[in-house]
Formats: sequence, C-alpha cells, structure tokens
Amino acid sequence: MVRIQDDFYEAINGEWEKKAVIPSDKPRTGGFSDLADDIEQWLLKTTADWQKGQDLPDDDILNNFVKYHRLASDFATRDELGSSPIRPFLKQYQSFSSFADFASHIADLEKAGLPNAFPFGVEPDFKDARTNVLWASGLDILLPDTTYYAKDHPQAKVLLAKFREEQEDLLPKFGFSESETNDLIDKYLAFDARVATVVLSQEEGHEYAKLYHPYEWEKFVQLSPALPLNDILNELVGQIPDMVVVPEERFWQAADQFYSEEAWPLLKAYLLVALVNQFTPYLSDEIRILGGVYQRALSGLPEAMSQEKSAFYLASRPFNQAIGLYYASEKFSPEAKADVEEKVASMIDVYKNRLQSVQWLNTETRKKAVTKLNTIVPHIGYPEKLPERLKKKVVSSDATLFETALKFRKIEIAYAWSKWHQPVDRSEWHMPAHLVNAYYDPQQNQIVFPAAILQEPFYNLAQSSSANYGGIGAVVAHEISHAFDTNGASFDEFGSLNNWWTDKDYESFKVRTDQIVAQFDGLDSYGAKVNGHLTVSENVADLGGLAAALEAAKRDDDFSATEFFENWAAIWRMKARPEYMKLLAASDPHGPAKLRVNIQVKNFDDFFATFNVKQGDNMWLDPQERVQIW
Repeated sequence: MVRIQDDFYEAINGEWEKKAVIPSDKPRTGGFSDLADDIEQWLLKTTADWQKGQDLPDDDILNNFVKYHRLASDFATRDELGSSPIRPFLKQYQSFSSFADFASHIADLEKAGLPNAFPFGVEPDFKDARTNVLWASGLDILLPDTTYYAKDHPQAKVLLAKFREEQEDLLPKFGFSESETNDLIDKYLAFDARVATVVLSQEEGHEYAKLYHPYEWEKFVQLSPALPLNDILNELVGQIPDMVVVPEERFWQAADQFYSEEAWPLLKAYLLVALVNQFTPYLSDEIRILGGVYQRALSGLPEAMSQEKSAFYLASRPFNQAIGLYYASEKFSPEAKADVEEKVASMIDVYKNRLQSVQWLNTETRKKAVTKLNTIVPHIGYPEKLPERLKKKVVSSDATLFETALKFRKIEIAYAWSKWHQPVDRSEWHMPAHLVNAYYDPQQNQIVFPAAILQEPFYNLAQSSSANYGGIGAVVAHEISHAFDTNGASFDEFGSLNNWWTDKDYESFKVRTDQIVAQFDGLDSYGAKVNGHLTVSENVADLGGLAAALEAAKRDDDFSATEFFENWAAIWRMKARPEYMKLLAASDPHGPAKLRVNIQVKNFDDFFATFNVKQGDNMWLDPQERVQIW
C-alpha cells in the first residue's frame, strides 16, 4: 500500500483508480468527470422524457430545444439524406474561379456560418475593457500545437496518417473521386503546414498581455493587399473600422501565403475539406462517426458517442444557457446558493488579509491589489437572465436539421458582429450552469461558478466545512487567484491592460512565479513532458487558491487539516487514456491532475505537520524550496 508520505495523490486515490473504468466514449474519468457523467445521465433522461411529451417545461425556448432535439435524434431521416445537405455548398465553393472571386464572397459566407478562412472577431479591447473592438487572429492548425510540426516530433506522423485515413474514407461520401480526394488532402496539409510556421504556439497564446498589438486600420490592410478587407468589414459592421487588435502578428505579416492567387489552389482545398468536416455531426450516422476518427485518435477514444448522446449534445449547443438554467432550478437549492455566496465572501476577505500582509509588495502595489480584489464580481450558480437571442431560435415545422442548424448559426454570428463598438455586456455568462467548471474573466474582473461544480465532491452541505474548503473553497480561491496570476496581474480592477505594479515588485513576483515554473517544468506525464511555462498561470492560481482556502478553513472551530488536504486530492482524482494525457501536456494550460495535487501540497508547512512527512520521504520538500506567493 502506498504511503501518504511517499505519494499523497496515490495514497488517497489509488484504490479508487484500480476500480475506476473509463467510459468507452470518454477520454477520462475522475472527480470532475464523474460529476459531469452524473449530470449527463440526468440530462439525457430528462430530455428523452421531453421528447416523449412527458413533463415538458412551460418555456418557449426549451420547447424549441425539444423540437430541435427531435430533428437531431431522427437518424432515419439523417441517414436517408446522407451528404446531400452539403452538396449545394460544395458546388458553390468549387465554382469560385480565383482567389478574388472567393474573396468577394467572404462576407456572405461569414454571415451564413460557412468556412471562409476569415479569422476576425469582436472582443473587449484590452486597453478599455468596457468596449468591444475588432480582433484579427490566425487560422487554426490541425495538430494540437505548432511544436508538433517539428520533423522529429514522435506523434506527428501518426496523427497526420490518422487524419489522412479519416479523410480518405470521408471525402468520397461527398462525391469526390479517389484522385480528387488525395489531391484535396495533399493541398489541405500543405496549407496547414504553412499556417503552422507563423501562428502562435500554445505557450505563446497563453501569455495574454503579450497579445495586444493594436493597428491603425489603414496600416493593417496593407499587410494583405489581395484581401478586400474594407469591403468585407463594411458589409459585416456597416462601416470601415478605425483600428484592429492583432495578436497573431507573424500570421498577418505573412498574409500573402494564405490570401493570394498563388495560395488559392491550397486555400480552395482547405475550404472544401473544412466544409465537409465542419458539418459531419449533422449528417448521417455513418458520416458522423467517420468524421470523428481523427479527434478520437487524439484522445485515444475506442468508440464514438452513441446516437442518443451525440443528438443531445448537438441539439443542446444552441440552447445551452437555457438548459443550464433549468438544471440549476432543479439541482441547486437556494440554501446551497446562500452558503456558497457566504464562502466566496469569506474567501475574498481572507484574500484581502493575505494581500495586506504580503511582505514582498510595497504599500502602493498592495493597495492597488486590494482595490482589484474589492471590485471582483462573483456570479454563483446561474445567470440572472438568458440571452435575448435565444428567443429567435424557433424551429420551423417543415425545416430539416441542417436548415435549422444554419439558421441558428446565422443568429449567433449576427449577434457576435453586432457587438462591435458596443459596450461589453458584463452580465453575460460564458459557461452554462450545467457545466462542471468555473472561470475568472480578467477583462471583466469576474469569477463565475456554475451550479454544476457546486456539487459533491467539491461541495456538499452534508460534508465537513474543512472538506468543502479543500474542494470548492480551493476552486473559488483558485479563480480569485487568477486575478493575480501571470496573466491576471497585467489587468487592472476595470479589466483593462494596465501595469499597476512597481518595477521592483513585479520583479519580485516574477522570481516567485519562475520558481513555480521550475517545480513543474520537465516533469513526466504519461511519457510527455510538462511545460512549466504553459502551465504557470494555472499553477500560480492553484497555489494561491490552496493557501487562501486553507486559511479560511482554519477560521472554523472544527477545522481538520486532514479532511482539507484529502478532499483537495480527491477532487483531482483522474484516470485517463495515455493519448489524452499527451494531448493535454501539449495544449492544456493546466498541469496534470496528479502533479496539481502532489507538487502543490509540498509548498505548505501544514501538510508536512499533518501527515508527519519527514526528510527522506518522497513527498518531502526542503523548507527553503517551498514557495508562497499570495
């Protein structure tokens, strides 16, 4: 039996892991996943009953979800239609005679929700988080990260071969001959390889403060002279923009490689393959399953989702906020909401005390940190209102699944572009209430905790307060800590990019965050190496969250350090497929679950005292190497 002193995570979760079975359509199981699976089963049963006309909600939005769900579940009709819903659009793309011809249709394709290689969007301005502005990103790549495109990458050849195999089976279902299929795949991969040489890596893309590069519009359009940007944006927002934020500078400085007559043969293939793959979930069951081969290979999944699950998730996506609100009304009690709100207030108070006593910050910086903390807005459980655009998602009695899906896409795209130059809606949630997750929004200085994560093992009124603090308390404080991690520290209390640090204080902060990088960097995870720079912001948030939650737990008379630390280990228990863990190591800013437990607890004197960990034990860390930031 593994001793706590040698492997804390294994000692707490080892017996569970021996018995745990990963569902055949999932990449993992564990604390987050088990809870998500329970919620999934409840939603599947509830929505299946709705389809049968049982216990239908008295709500127009949810009733339209039921209609859409019926269309998604009608696999007989979907199988009969096969790939026919996509064929007219394929002909449209094939008819484009040149890049200029295609470019003249980009605005129409964008408004229709069809592939267009136009990576623009509307998001809050980093310098003025109250206003939405135009952003120009880069195109997506096929492999999980730019590092996969190195010649010696061990997984790249396998994944590219799996993608080719998938497309060789899939494209003929849409009328392409063998020679046409091979030509499309070759050109798609050639175009993708071009993109990979200039877009940001995962590590670069997670350094938010470095992404802010505002351009005057007149200067930006000169980077891509063949792309009629003035015409496109005038069509989308009604006028020519004054500026654009360009996080992907390398991509746009190489724009001629993607937007030119020279690049058109490759781009055309890229668009055709993208069109086929984008809509496979809406077509026949055979096409749905074929279209997921590559993604399943990335995560090591042995089989596709069942028809029942795939139909539910496809249908729920346009109605997620409404479904989440219904879930919260059934599963999240007012008593639990009040208790969690109290814990959040307590955690913020603890954090304030900790910030005020941090010795390595001077008074000026400390005051600004407390000001930012005092303006954090917590959202607990569910949003106060649903987005108005949900009321527009009405299912016509004579419409097909694909027609309805396109209609809903147009509604979302029109909404997204309507935000340009408009005030940011700070009441809008970016997660539905039935999702087991939480987030901090640095541009709105908000912490959001959907009802789904406010359940056992994270939180339960019936379990001890210390266990709750080791679970949801640490999660709450983790999200608060994101306001002061390596990304959040660059944004002020209004959510704007603003350096509120003295140079000396920021250097002291960087010394400490570099120590966190060193604690994780290069550690093994299923044969892959952890990138300490990619994961630093989440690891800093874990450290701050655990520290604040521990102090809050100690305020209770019945405090138990044992229950606190053991529930911290329990919430992160995870059994996963090796392929999935390698994917996470390459692309996920969160560290592997086991390391999030074992590395973090070593930074706390209370852990060593509670479990009698001594020098020579595997869990031992010399006091001078233990790190505390907040």
